[in-house]
Amino acid sequence: MQILSHVLVSPNVTRVACDKNRTQLAAPDTIVMHYTGGGDARSSALYLADPATKASAHVVVARDGQVFQLVPFNTRAWHAGVSALEGRTNVNAFSIGIELANAGRLTRRDDRWFTWFGTEIPSSEVCVVVGKEGITYWHAYTPLQLRVAARICQLLVKHYPICHLVGHSDITTRKQDPGLAFPWESFREMVGELRQPGGGGEAA
Repeated sequence: MQILSHVLVSPNVTRVACDKNRTQLAAPDTIVMHYTGGGDARSSALYLADPATKASAHVVVARDGQVFQLVPFNTRAWHAGVSALEGRTNVNAFSIGIELANAGRLTRRDDRWFTWFGTEIPSSEVCVVVGKEGITYWHAYTPLQLRVAARICQLLVKHYPICHLVGHSDITTRKQDPGLAFPWESFREMVGELRQPGGGGEAA
């Protein structure tokens, strides 16, 4: 996998037309991780690319490692909404949004788990978290999905001055993604070092 002319190039990458996003994104320094909170990656990518949908993302990573790119990395996507990071508002203006196909928080009924939209999730894909809210249940990410997402982040760090790697919930109180199932510590280890603030990136 590589980045050429601000798009991912690899046999596992599919381009999805998303002509609604045309504003230039100059020198993005932040990656924002999201979950789709919906169905599979392809349907989520098509939904986000729909001109009638007031949201988008740069890429969507499927549970099997397939990648759908909607927006080039030098173009602004609409993934952050009303947001702020370290005193800067409108995070869309300086960030790249990565969506991971994941249903988010789950509801338990007896010994079965369901998404907010009614789909049953097998117990092998359930992450049980004990925290401030007591016991909560989340859709687990797949190891392959996380490895592919981490590889994308590595490439972004190489090509752009990326010095922040955050979740959607870090930039707004309106959202909880990528959720408590997201393994931040191991994911950051996979990605490796980010750039120092003010550092440049390679030409993409």
